[in-house]
Amino acid sequence: MPVTRPLPVPTLKVRAHTAADGRVTVHYDALFRWQERKVWKRIGPAWLEPDGVGGWRKRKGRMPDGFFGEASAHVRAAELVREYVADALRGERVEAERLAAPITFRRVADDYMAWLEREDRAKPATLANYRYMLAEPGTRWRRGAGSAPAYIISALGERPAAEITPGEVRLLLDRIAATGAAPATVNRHRALISTIFTYGVRRANGYRLERNPVLEVEPRREAGPAPLTFYSVEQVEAAARAMHDGLHRRPLRQRPVTDAERARWAAEDARDAEAVRVSAYCGLRQGELLALRWADVDWAGSKLTVSRALSARNVTATKSRRVRTVPLSDQAGAALARLAQRTDFTAPGEYVFCDLAHGRLLDGSALRRRFKAATAAAGLPVLRWHDLRHTFGSLLIVGGLDLVTVQSALGHSRITTTSRYLHARPAHEQAAAFTTAFTPAAPATPLVGRSAVRAGAVR
Repeated sequence: MPVTRPLPVPTLKVRAHTAADGRVTVHYDALFRWQERKVWKRIGPAWLEPDGVGGWRKRKGRMPDGFFGEASAHVRAAELVREYVADALRGERVEAERLAAPITFRRVADDYMAWLEREDRAKPATLANYRYMLAEPGTRWRRGAGSAPAYIISALGERPAAEITPGEVRLLLDRIAATGAAPATVNRHRALISTIFTYGVRRANGYRLERNPVLEVEPRREAGPAPLTFYSVEQVEAAARAMHDGLHRRPLRQRPVTDAERARWAAEDARDAEAVRVSAYCGLRQGELLALRWADVDWAGSKLTVSRALSARNVTATKSRRVRTVPLSDQAGAALARLAQRTDFTAPGEYVFCDLAHGRLLDGSALRRRFKAATAAAGLPVLRWHDLRHTFGSLLIVGGLDLVTVQSALGHSRITTTSRYLHARPAHEQAAAFTTAFTPAAPATPLVGRSAVRAGAVR
């Protein structure tokens, strides 16, 4: 490779190394400077020996292959300089070409994901969801046998990010909607693309992005939030009994069951039943429930400390990244007390709801499937596991607790989120309150009359 800049002149350096057994080895190094940087390069073993006055002299005898004398060391040093400079110039040219090339949307997205994981410390579940939406075409996805849809990268990945127009984004969202995706799904893709552009505009990493084209694309109209569905206390207990009785195992009972299986299933089903009760009577998100340790249960103070959650099989901070305490009702306390009677995995640092064979974290998706199958088999309304949390908030509102107390127990950042539970308050109670408000009070003394009385008093 031709070099257009003057090559630096290397300096030979002799270095000695003493091994653990006391043997001394001597070698030549080449020292030179390139682009204000000091560079050391190893030449090889030197055919030298100490001269007795702190220096070195040529050893006697014929120099073996693989060793260097002063002359051959100079030759090798010059070769090392040429090789280093050629590599450096090649790297500079590649970097210059990279900087001159248009920056693709894929590169901005990759940089954003790296920043999100490294600096923003996003939850593992969030990262997994974004990676799914930003997957390359043909990527196999662990959630199923098929491939990730790869809508975003297929359409925008190779496009220069600075040239993407609002029309391209709108066309992409139309394609996603044409697959039958719900407006909320389309809007999630829109939001991710917008976030990536916002990152590119603000970070000033040479992306040369002056605007976010997604801001000119209207989000899809979504239906308003449906009323929260929840169980009554009787239905919570019925759901817990369905889990306890293992109604989700009915297909398995068509085959012979060993005593060991029956005993293991009974213990697991009892644990799952108490998980239903603690979720409904403490309002924990499923990730918070599965990350709960016995040290978080304050029996004397009648409260739970919620400081962590399970996210994509990783224990992290809670959704709000804040620690909260939840008052421990007698119903929830009784469920935990029954769990505490097991013989294993009740130490302070162990999980309350765990794999009973090894004490490991439970699989949340498997627990949700068991819950759905058991409640369906029991003839109960089939709700999501998360609706047990809605049950907690709704039952507290029905019981007359104020919104601020419910907000604190649920760990909501905003009171407007908690206000969704107001729908649970019986309409007849609100109607009675409205009736009282609209009932006229006793007739008041007319203002004219009161004025006349005051006038008479003056006289």
